[in-house]
Amino acid sequence: MDVRHTFVEGGDVARGDGGADRWRYDGGMQDTIVRPAQPADVLAIRDLVRPYALNEHHILIPRDLVAYYESLPEFVVAERLIDGEWRIVGCGALHVMWSDLAEVRTLAVAENAKGHGIGRAILTVLLDRARDYSLKKVFCLTFEVEFFGRFGFEPIEGPVVPPEVFEEMLRSHDVGVAEFLDLARVKPNTLGNTRMMLTL
Repeated sequence: MDVRHTFVEGGDVARGDGGADRWRYDGGMQDTIVRPAQPADVLAIRDLVRPYALNEHHILIPRDLVAYYESLPEFVVAERLIDGEWRIVGCGALHVMWSDLAEVRTLAVAENAKGHGIGRAILTVLLDRARDYSLKKVFCLTFEVEFFGRFGFEPIEGPVVPPEVFEEMLRSHDVGVAEFLDLARVKPNTLGNTRMMLTL
């Protein structure tokens, strides 16, 4: 994947030891690497997401372990050097929904790693992936309106795809697609969330 972005607050991205599929982020503190997720990362991803999925707000959708394995190619993880050991402290996924559209999913940062630009690093990499796929729009369903707004995401309402695409997307069994379409059956999942879209 092409490396072409620079983070603010003194943080630059450069290729790490893994070459083109690995990025090193220096936020002025300890090193952070954002890289494609591997099967060995799935348990760490599940454990990272679990507090957000089980709290009273259901910030993220709970998933079975098998669902993480099935969607693994969509995920990137952020690792941070802590006490001489690389530890996974963040994750995020880009789910392609249509020829010009994807959704940012499961963006999570460990509670003890917040405030170091890790969420920003993950989202920047996911948006670069969307550009590499030549996508035009990226969707998210989030409580973090201000965070996504800094990247240019804007709140949306109502249908945002042509009727013929809407009809095709109705065939999907994916809960996230149903949330994107704002279907009545998933309204309990979306309470308090804001539907947002970024045009690339």
